[in-house]
Amino acid sequence: MDLSVVLPTFDERENLEVLLPRLRRILEGMDVAHEVIVADAGSTDGTREVAEAQGCQVLRQREPGYGGALREAFGRSRGAHVLTMDSDLSHDPYIVRNLYRARDQGDVVIASRYVRGGMAEMPVFRRVLSAVLNRVYGVVLDLPFRDLSSGFRLYDRRVLESLDLGSRDFEILQEILIKAYVEGWRVHELPFPYKPRGAGRSHARLLPFALAYGRNLYRMWRTRNSCIAADYDERAFRSRHPLQRFWHRRRHAIVMAFSRSPHRVLDVGCGSSQITKSLPQAVGLDVRLRKLMFLRETNPRRVNASLERLPFRDGSFDELICTAVVEHVPEEDLSLEEFRRVLGPDGTLILSTPDWDSLAWRCLGPLYRRLVPGAYARQHITRYTARSIRERLRAAGFREEEHRTIAGAELVLRCRRVPWGPARGARRLAGSPEGEP
Repeated sequence: MDLSVVLPTFDERENLEVLLPRLRRILEGMDVAHEVIVADAGSTDGTREVAEAQGCQVLRQREPGYGGALREAFGRSRGAHVLTMDSDLSHDPYIVRNLYRARDQGDVVIASRYVRGGMAEMPVFRRVLSAVLNRVYGVVLDLPFRDLSSGFRLYDRRVLESLDLGSRDFEILQEILIKAYVEGWRVHELPFPYKPRGAGRSHARLLPFALAYGRNLYRMWRTRNSCIAADYDERAFRSRHPLQRFWHRRRHAIVMAFSRSPHRVLDVGCGSSQITKSLPQAVGLDVRLRKLMFLRETNPRRVNASLERLPFRDGSFDELICTAVVEHVPEEDLSLEEFRRVLGPDGTLILSTPDWDSLAWRCLGPLYRRLVPGAYARQHITRYTARSIRERLRAAGFREEEHRTIAGAELVLRCRRVPWGPARGARRLAGSPEGEP
């Protein structure tokens, strides 16, 4: 099945009598294997009979609300792509063709009223309400798209299968979009003209609508500003929080000054940071797939793996970058010898970690956690000091060449891979565990 079309309905017989024949002609002209699912919320005007007569699957909705209709229909659908649209004639079925053609441009494709070429024919009050809603969500959640409340969308099935959805009503549209973006899925908007509904009147109620959207905005704010979000590291570089913005920009400046930008660069624990984006030739490695998905446009070489065992041959890189990562790994799982193994002769290691022995970190660390509650600072596992991390680097076969600090609290080191001494080299050749990389 190529395409599932989902139509939530409630007493829309007159509109469906016009919409469904037009939609069927469009789908048949597209030459795709398709199904049309009408999710009915208990209509009494003959909606179900019209849908069945047009060859649609009729889903008797059990859960209440628009959100319940979508969740049930998503579970019933079989298409590799799922398209949702309104059944009141406000969504022209001709746009279905445009949405499906754009499926390679985004994992979620939105028919948007508010991008160039789009338009919305609606009463002034609804237009103002829609504009305010989209503007507030866009600004508060720092989102790069314009029409968050359009229900005319095409979804890659993998997106829907990856999300845990809980909204009951129309706010599910924002929940899907924001959670998909946080997971690293691509969102694309194309213009369409929104038209007034045909027969009947809207079933939305203003007060419950407003309350649900307010509660949802808070939930989505927490999700959006968590460090697990795909673009969290990139957003931190331009954060509204002065301390967070300073920290990420200072780290970026130091690493760029330390880096010789060779062709063979590995960024371990790259996240979605500006450091990785500034080195398009680098291989980005991270344990979180969503971070790598966000980097698809700037860094074509990405590997989903952990640093305990790097999936590369000996001497694969000339430079390895690992910034603000080792403190998130249990000390026994950090193998700096593994970093050394994948570096070639005279390879460079650039590594940073908070210095827990410094007064600056003891003061700024708690402040950072309080001002930016969703940040990585709450996930620190191992507390390195300048002395302890240097000792580990020397033991792993690295010589420090230069160091700088961020506000005296985070230590950034540039080290050189050095040959093993005669004794260590002999043990390594003899297969001693101490010498094993």
